[in-house]
Amino acid sequence: VQLQASGGGLVQAGDSLRLSCAASGRTSSSYVMGWFRQAPGKERESVGAITTFGNTKYADSVKGRFTISRENAKNTVYLQMNSLKPEDTAVYSCALDLSGRVASTNQYAYEYWGQGTQVTVSS
Repeated sequence: VQLQASGGGLVQAGDSLRLSCAASGRTSSSYVMGWFRQAPGKERESVGAITTFGNTKYADSVKGRFTISRENAKNTVYLQMNSLKPEDTAVYSCALDLSGRVASTNQYAYEYWGQGTQVTVSS
C-alpha cells in the first residue's frame, strides 16, 4: 500500500487549505484513514480519522475547523482545513489502518504512512 499526500503550502492565518491523500496498492474493502501532524520540536499528534462508512473523529484542537472526508471509489481522503492558525503549522501526514473499523487517533493503529506535506500558516 502506498499513500501520496498533497495540497500543502504557505497560507495566512484565517485562510483555508485542502489536503488530499490517495491510497494505491492492495487496499481492503474497508479501512480507516487518519491524518496526523508534527510541528518542529514536537511529537506527532492526531488530527483526525475517518472510516470507510464516513464515521469521523477529531482532535479537540481542530474540531469545528477541520473536516475529513473521503471518496471510496478513488481511495482518496481529504482534509479540509478552515480558519487556519499559526499553531497549525506542521508537516501533515496521512496513514492507513488496513484492518481498522473504528476511526482511531492512535498512531500505532496505522500500518502505512504517506510522506507528509508541509503546511505553514503565517500570522
